Amino acid sequence: MKFAKKMVLAAVVLPLTLGAASVFAYGGKNNPQAPHEKCSMGLDRGIMRQLDLTDAQKDQLKEMREAEKTEMKAKLADGKEARMAERQAHHEKMQSLLLADNFDEAQATALAKEMVERQVEHRVQMLEKTHQMLSVLTSEQKEKFVELQNERMQECGDRMHKRMEKNRNN
Repeated sequence: MKFAKKMVLAAVVLPLTLGAASVFAYGGKNNPQAPHEKCSMGLDRGIMRQLDLTDAQKDQLKEMREAEKTEMKAKLADGKEARMAERQAHHEKMQSLLLADNFDEAQATALAKEMVERQVEHRVQMLEKTHQMLSVLTSEQKEKFVELQNERMQECGDRMHKRMEKNRNN
């Protein structure tokens, strides 16, 4: 196998493997010590509680969350079979690529682009929902939100450095 083909294969397989390994390493998504629990850039209910929201703002945010929940339930219920078929087709493409006698770089590139495209669409949707929710805040609340989030990220960075030092010393 040529070096370029090996690199493309590694670029496809490595993130999937590392992602799965990191989930197991931190005990899954319910582990309170997992770094993603407190270090996300999304909306954090703890930070939102510190913003002194008015009752009207709380109601608006609650309505948005409930609408999103209803929309997701409908989306999940409607296209379950289609999503399963799509997942199965994707899995089969991946298997045929990985188990083929010769590596098809064009097929690997197309598959990787398809995966990235889905991720981009999902991230844009998440950013749009977050933007809608943050648009409920006043300018003062937005400033406080940024300050609180920066503090949280600093704490996360400090915890990460301590963990890395601890791992180096062991």
